[in-house]
Amino acid sequence: MGLFSTLLGTADEMDQDDLIEEYQELMAYQEELVAGYSFIRDTIIFTNKRLLIIDKQGLTGKKKEMMTVAYKAISRFCIETSGHLDFDGELRIWIGSEKEPSIIEEFDSSVNLIDMQRILARYAL
Repeated sequence: MGLFSTLLGTADEMDQDDLIEEYQELMAYQEELVAGYSFIRDTIIFTNKRLLIIDKQGLTGKKKEMMTVAYKAISRFCIETSGHLDFDGELRIWIGSEKEPSIIEEFDSSVNLIDMQRILARYAL
């Protein structure tokens, strides 16, 4: 992760080998890791079956909350790409009939949000 994105709290795309090494044990039968994005301490992972959000807690980060969102529960999603003076993009996901997005994550300009939108469109629609 770049220093600038670390300071801003935005995410960078994880290397596929690092993703497999760190999170393969969390996968269910016939579940495959598609893409992962690492924040300062947290991670968002797209698999072929679900969206997995890992929130490291506490001073050491040993305590983790792992939230699974089934793609079928996603009612809509929105990406906002970065601009000339706005260095980060945003992903917003609504679950069910909620009026406000349930999940909001920011990503630096190195993350291809169009690819992320393709992943969501492939599995959530």
